[in-house]
Amino acid sequence: MGGGGQLKEPGEPGRAGRLYTWEEVQSHSSRNDLWLVIDRKVYNTTQWAKRHPGGFRVISHYAGQDATEAFIAFHPDLKFVQKFLKPLLIGELAATEPSQDHNKNAALIQDFRTLRVQAESEGLFRAQPLFFCLQLGHIMLLESLAWLMIWHWGTNWILTCLCAVMMAVAQSQAGWLQHDCGHLSVFKKSSWNHLLHKFVIGHLKGFSANWWNHRHFQHHAKPNIFRKDPDVNMLNFFVIGATQPVEYGIKKIKRMPYHHQHQYFFLVGPPLLIPVYFHIQQIRTMLSRHDWVDLVWCMSYYLRYFCCYIPLYGLFGSMALISFVRCLESHWFVWVTQMNHLPMDIDHERHQDWLTMQLQATCNIEQSAFNDWSTGHLNFQIEHHLFPTLLSHC
Repeated sequence: MGGGGQLKEPGEPGRAGRLYTWEEVQSHSSRNDLWLVIDRKVYNTTQWAKRHPGGFRVISHYAGQDATEAFIAFHPDLKFVQKFLKPLLIGELAATEPSQDHNKNAALIQDFRTLRVQAESEGLFRAQPLFFCLQLGHIMLLESLAWLMIWHWGTNWILTCLCAVMMAVAQSQAGWLQHDCGHLSVFKKSSWNHLLHKFVIGHLKGFSANWWNHRHFQHHAKPNIFRKDPDVNMLNFFVIGATQPVEYGIKKIKRMPYHHQHQYFFLVGPPLLIPVYFHIQQIRTMLSRHDWVDLVWCMSYYLRYFCCYIPLYGLFGSMALISFVRCLESHWFVWVTQMNHLPMDIDHERHQDWLTMQLQATCNIEQSAFNDWSTGHLNFQIEHHLFPTLLSHC
């Protein structure tokens, strides 16, 4: 059906006044025909999905489904976002239709909404500016001290290694800060969150904000679900979970020596994810989508870095240093992110409600001051997935 743009008079077939059944909605679940339901209202997002700030795929993952819980979870300012939905409205569910699709537990969904209201009333979504100022301050302090140490005392091996460690810590902490910015959690206005996000992930880390958003929101929308969560889309390297190894064994698919993956994981996983795979992926994404703004932000990081370190190490030495820093950061990132997800259920789409889906895909790590700091409070992975905009300092 397409469209989703101009509306005709309510009541005209196919437009804002029409009533639909779930069977009709679910028949519009292809890439070129994409409907979804939010609070019983039916929207045709086929054309608009390409302009969605969170990316096309996060919407396509809910094609033909009830997206109410995901919509609420991702958007802190619902009134602001509602205005983008109005032109896409084509009708609503018939009174005889349930509010949820695929026999989801209505009572459980209502209980979860009550829990969210309670969390909001307790101020758990209210940012503390001092926390984020201190977080940003200690990142910039670490980077400054790393450079000043080399500039003042020289480039011997001990100082170079210490410099790399300090830079890797700064990069990892900047990763946790940009994560909060990307979820629009720091400021009330989305535009300020987007600006700080581009500064932190772009200028302080050398990565693309839009690339991160499009990838990370898919992960939150359908965690640990094959072909929908990019974090478990590792078919060319690993088979994970309980389902995929069986399927690959039956089909005799052997792209890698999977029976040795527990050994080669340490060679191609932690050391290469950020410095190789993520860099190739984000550069390809920025160029293919003509995302020149993010490209400029990324280049500003490397311009600053090479201006600071080429006079000290030369071009080759500077490239070797940043590669080593990326490798250290990659190990840190992989262990923090994977220990919260890989031990849990990994399977195909099962059309579960938001609460059940998130609980089965995430687990928490023991709380301590060090764990809170080193993981950016993502040791509370369950709470973060249930409420993506929940503040890390809460």
